[in-house]
Amino acid sequence: MPPARIGILLLPSFSHLTLASLTEPLFVANWLAERPLYRWRLLSFDGGAVEASSGLRMRVDVPIGAAEGFEAVFVLASFEPKRHAANRGLHAWLRRQARHGATLAGIETGSEVLAAAGLLDGHDVATHWDNLPGFQELYPGCHATARLYTIASGRLTCAGASAVLDMTIAWIGTRHGADLAGEIAQHLLLRSRPPDEEQAPAPRQPLLQRVLALMEQSIEEPLSCSALARRLRLSPRRLQRLFRRELSSTPSLQYRKLRLAKAHALLQQTDLPVTEIAFSAGFASLAHFSRLYRRNFGRAPSADRRQSTDAPVSRRRA
Repeated sequence: MPPARIGILLLPSFSHLTLASLTEPLFVANWLAERPLYRWRLLSFDGGAVEASSGLRMRVDVPIGAAEGFEAVFVLASFEPKRHAANRGLHAWLRRQARHGATLAGIETGSEVLAAAGLLDGHDVATHWDNLPGFQELYPGCHATARLYTIASGRLTCAGASAVLDMTIAWIGTRHGADLAGEIAQHLLLRSRPPDEEQAPAPRQPLLQRVLALMEQSIEEPLSCSALARRLRLSPRRLQRLFRRELSSTPSLQYRKLRLAKAHALLQQTDLPVTEIAFSAGFASLAHFSRLYRRNFGRAPSADRRQSTDAPVSRRRA
């Protein structure tokens, strides 16, 4: 049986970690089998070297126009997803690969490129938690999920980072058996995670987890501290103590942080108007929202519309 031909498309500001996490399990599979199960080529849109988000430049083998006949194509992207998703020439090439029977895989924001090309409609799409708000808004025809990865007939998606290792090993397992997949994980010193494992650890305190979940569900119409307490059958004083003990914060400050984080994601990941984003994050006054945003992120909302390596970051501390 000839080796499977894999195309790995690198888009500018891709994550170097995801490239290594994809190719290393493929290499180990070849090494353990003592024959080439997989051969891969690195691709770019124009054939030129591609700079990763870390600043490292990666040479590629060929431009996409000279690359055909792949059994699977992996699209690697991280920052600047809106720019990549608008590339119509890339959409056409990816649709052609799909018509010719290639499995298509979106890694991190590479899934946005596939979704923009209409190639993930109706599919579950594993999306990094930081990109979920924007993806859900932009691609309602897809089922965005906070799973680590998804594997379906003809389509793979992955939230990125270390989950690429889990997805690649699991995918190899679907092709060459669980024994080989387990052996690869052993050599890489990994405990392979199932696709539905949580991306980010939830708060250890179950009650705090319930409060934060209720806050997330009611961002567009924020609840008062007393309303939150009533919903959870707590006294306002106990709710205040819970936040002070577990987060060294208050319910109102944490609520504001969640609302600003949603606004930050929608500003960078979508082209929705600033006013609409402010309202969807629970701010009735655009002027108040703009003041808070500038205070937290150092620039006006209208100046924060790119998800790039030099854009402000919304920190999510464990």
